[in-house]
Amino acid sequence: MTPLRSAAWFDGDDEVAMLHRVALAQTNYRRGHPVIGIAATSSAFNPCHGDVDRLVSAAATAIEDAGGVPAVFPAMSLGEDLMKPSAMMYRNLLAMEFEETIRSSPIDGLVIFAGCDKNVPAALMALASADIPSLIGLVGIRRPGKIGNRRIAAGTDVWRELERRRSGQTDDEEWAAFEQSLGEVGPGICNVMGTAVTMGLLTEVLGMALPTSTTMQAGGDEILEAARMTGRRVVEMVKHNDRPSQNMTKSAFDNALTMLAAVGGSTNATIHLAAIAGRLGLRLTPDAVDAVISRVPLLADIEPCGAGLAQDLHDAGTTPALVYALGELFDQSCVAANGKPWSAVISGQRSTSPFIRSIADPVAAAPVIAMLSGSLAPGGAIIKVAAASTELLHHSGPAVVFDDYHDMRQRLDDPNLKIESDSVIVVRDCGPSGAPGMPEWGMAPIPKRLADQGVTDMLRVSDGRMSGTSFGTVVLHITPEANRGGPLALVQDGDIIELDVQARRIDLLVDDEVMSQRQAAWSPTPSPHQRGWPAMYRQHVRDATSGCDLDFLVSPTDGQPVFIEPVIGRS
Repeated sequence: MTPLRSAAWFDGDDEVAMLHRVALAQTNYRRGHPVIGIAATSSAFNPCHGDVDRLVSAAATAIEDAGGVPAVFPAMSLGEDLMKPSAMMYRNLLAMEFEETIRSSPIDGLVIFAGCDKNVPAALMALASADIPSLIGLVGIRRPGKIGNRRIAAGTDVWRELERRRSGQTDDEEWAAFEQSLGEVGPGICNVMGTAVTMGLLTEVLGMALPTSTTMQAGGDEILEAARMTGRRVVEMVKHNDRPSQNMTKSAFDNALTMLAAVGGSTNATIHLAAIAGRLGLRLTPDAVDAVISRVPLLADIEPCGAGLAQDLHDAGTTPALVYALGELFDQSCVAANGKPWSAVISGQRSTSPFIRSIADPVAAAPVIAMLSGSLAPGGAIIKVAAASTELLHHSGPAVVFDDYHDMRQRLDDPNLKIESDSVIVVRDCGPSGAPGMPEWGMAPIPKRLADQGVTDMLRVSDGRMSGTSFGTVVLHITPEANRGGPLALVQDGDIIELDVQARRIDLLVDDEVMSQRQAAWSPTPSPHQRGWPAMYRQHVRDATSGCDLDFLVSPTDGQPVFIEPVIGRS
């Protein structure tokens, strides 16, 4: 067995080691046994994590039974529903909290319970940097809501119902019934292919969560047993010194991108994967990402790009069945979280369910997601093709510009606004530095006047993000962002914007001389954020195509160590 990291704290007979042992005595600490930290991310402000305390207890018991010393500690919980302006702004802060807790504490192995969108990538970023034996315990999916015999999907059905309400098809009574249905679903992550389910599946593919655990029902017995298995597995990983860097290889990231396309996953995942890879000294450039995802068709028939819910995906065999269906597109020699290669995990996992299709009979052809560049986004942009309208994938039209989210909300439904169905809605200053935190403000609603006329989709362009549960023809993550002087900052009403997905381009058709004049006259809007985390975030956050990590947290590519162990002595 590899020497325990915690031995630096506990071994010896001096007063330092003695006091360290006393400090952990309430955990039933046993000298020579591995200390397994358990990060409890429950919070009244995060309904997705409502089952975490039960899972923590199950994992702690399993760890003790396996010979480990469970040590539960609280951690910040990033609740997507209530955290403003965006949980994304706090992803890096939580990653720092995890990493610094590991650095400063006698932890030999770690289980982090997470599920809601930004908690999972924060955990993966920290574990990639600290590189100690560790896994993520996923919290499971919530039950569907119900109105009569109709299943209500958290997320996607919200956008559909909002469209119906804005066009007058849903009255106040129906809207209230819809709210009541959503309020009765219980804990767990959104049950469609939003960012939470997407990142859970990718965490499995990266070998950092047990196979099939993403789509288990929150609050049930199956997810409870997965928590126990996760605890036992981490004790075993400490004994063999199995580390995240051994699983999260370049091939594993290619597999994650492949899975992202196959399930029609959230565009947010490309940002998170770039950030996680950056912690390992890997670089996922837009061209490299597009080279992988452009070859993969849509195989999961799950909302918002398909018809089913996450429960249907679970019943169909979930991750192993998807890996089987991907065949040679997926490197099955990569290692899953149970320590086995994926070739062993998928043995006999062929699905006969209509919710997981074959490459020969996909839900939609490739590309499911496309990376773009061009004069409007010289640093890159993204579009979820499978959620867009086919007729808008090659489109040009005059820009209608909103300088920020609040401007859009105030003016979008103005009946005097000069906007038509062929217009291109631009919502800017929503990027990492601009908002700050890059909120999901990119999918502007259809203006009410046009919605009343039956318009259901328009080309929208933004340096912000959109929810993975959303749909529509929306170009996102425009880089450089407007707040940092990118071309998006210089767009004016009436400028022609052209999208050509086949050519992977998004262009602003304005003369270079005019653009130079506008650039010379441009200056950033002063930020009110002059202190605290928002000020630090704005100063150090990288762009979307680089993962929106902080510049001082990214690992160098020369293999130099980034995680320095503390000097153990008197505090």
